[in-house]
Amino acid sequence: MTELERPLSLGTPGARTLATTTKTAPHTQESSPRWLLRALPWVELSAGSYRVNRRLTPSPERPDPRPLNRRGEVAIDLASGHRGEPRLPGTFPDYDPSPREYELSVSQAVLRVHTRVADLFSDTMDQTKEQLRLTVEAVREAQERELVGNPRFGLLHSADPKQRLTPRSGRPGPSDLDALLTRRRKTRYMLAHPLAIAAFGRECSATGVYPDSVEVDGSRMTAWRGVPILPCDKIPISRSGTSSILAFRTGEEDQGVVGLHQTGIPDEHLPGLSVRAMGIDERGITTYLVSAYYSVAVLVPDALGVLDGVEVYG
Repeated sequence: MTELERPLSLGTPGARTLATTTKTAPHTQESSPRWLLRALPWVELSAGSYRVNRRLTPSPERPDPRPLNRRGEVAIDLASGHRGEPRLPGTFPDYDPSPREYELSVSQAVLRVHTRVADLFSDTMDQTKEQLRLTVEAVREAQERELVGNPRFGLLHSADPKQRLTPRSGRPGPSDLDALLTRRRKTRYMLAHPLAIAAFGRECSATGVYPDSVEVDGSRMTAWRGVPILPCDKIPISRSGTSSILAFRTGEEDQGVVGLHQTGIPDEHLPGLSVRAMGIDERGITTYLVSAYYSVAVLVPDALGVLDGVEVYG
């Protein structure tokens, strides 16, 4: 090696043998804002089940001779606008004899961490803590996915047939969202796949109409008629490129949509979610059971509406 080729100072590779690398916590592409979990008011259960009582709505299989109100419920017979002392009708609000009961569903994962890894490799980050954080994230993502798409209780499958619409032209436009909103009072949120929100924006631009913008929890959201459209990538897109847009009001007081959970469970990590240590086996592996218990209920049929067959491409 000539004098010109000889290094005059310590090189980067050598310096790195003495340096401490600055590291990030593990990141995951699976994590999302989970706006549905934030939007729902959560009702506390005491025994893992929730019964939704309603006025009696006769079905074709079980007709009722009594008159019905405009919502299809057995009417409450009353008098109004009368004078004098006429005999008033006797009446009572009848109840549905077969109310629906929601049982809490569960998403679970069994996390395994070797004690050697936890003992020796937790400087500067706790290996067990990071493993649990990523597992809890995955369980919470599964929770929102189930609240949207579970065939038994998910919102996509819980809308009354009278509350399901399709777009006029396939692409979601202002008139389609207007039709969705007018089916219910006090719509609090809409929920759509980000690609469906983008398709709505394109249709608005094509018609010379501009959607609103509102703030939700510090974030700016596209809105229509003042109702925020929350993005949710758990709403599926079919092979033909169609999706759905949901509209709903929330809360028990408004007879809306509510989330269901039970808090105070053993080893609770978050409301309705527990992390339970299951012990160390003969191989030195510590096992943790991560469980989230939840469901979602639609209190009356017009609390939830769905715009199906929304074209998201083109």
